[in-house]
Amino acid sequence: MAEIVGIRFKRAGRVYYFDPAGIELEVNDCVVVKTTRGLELGYVVISPAQVLDSAVTGPLKPVMRKAKPDDIKRAHEFESKNRQALAKCGELIAKLQLPMKLLSAEYDLSGKRLTFFFSAVERVDFRELVRELTNHFKVRVELRQVGPRDEAKLIGGFGRCGRPLCCMSFLSEFAPVSIKMAKEQDLPLNPMKISGICGRLMCCLGYEGELYQVMRERLPKEGQQVSTPMGVASVVGGNPLKETVLVELESGATVELPLSEITIEAERPHQQGKEG
Repeated sequence: MAEIVGIRFKRAGRVYYFDPAGIELEVNDCVVVKTTRGLELGYVVISPAQVLDSAVTGPLKPVMRKAKPDDIKRAHEFESKNRQALAKCGELIAKLQLPMKLLSAEYDLSGKRLTFFFSAVERVDFRELVRELTNHFKVRVELRQVGPRDEAKLIGGFGRCGRPLCCMSFLSEFAPVSIKMAKEQDLPLNPMKISGICGRLMCCLGYEGELYQVMRERLPKEGQQVSTPMGVASVVGGNPLKETVLVELESGATVELPLSEITIEAERPHQQGKEG
């Protein structure tokens, strides 16, 4: 058995697991942990729980301590330094004419490591930029390139619905989204209408994708022959939310009927051979 605690470093950020190392922790406790980016301040979102050893993919790093008032104060002080570092890095990017978009800058809690996040269409040679940043700030500097979705998550904004972006509000991880989900929901396949500000398909397409798939399975398929109160007809469409079927009658008229009034016609067996 292994005791673990789930910690999140940013709002709607991914949850990482650590060994509580005997420290009594509860949800919302502020803690200090060591990550690949140095010392970081995080918040407990999953209290220590017992899990099977097989569920732990690798050794867990220990929680160093509960955050002290000085740790929290120091983290707040670095927020202004982050903005200053961002401005300086932007100046150097312009000076070196690098094809990259600077997104954010973050000091670790020790102040010895500074990480810059950026996006770019192509691979960027930023070795000279790192040298100049290191000479200026006198700390270890790291540059990390992120994709379009992570860029939107870092910067934030509002979606087509008028609400704050899901990725920055509550989505801790990105789930795969496909054009098939839009088709199943009868949404326009115009990329401009079903894409988010990141240029990728909107994450919300996946929220009801599975439900639409289940509902569509209840409807007869297009081209299928069905019996209706008005006679035999052919299916030309359907509305899974209303549970209605659009059929074309033998007269050529198109009618929308409730699924309860539709009976799927049994396939007629082909005649074997010819009559004498």
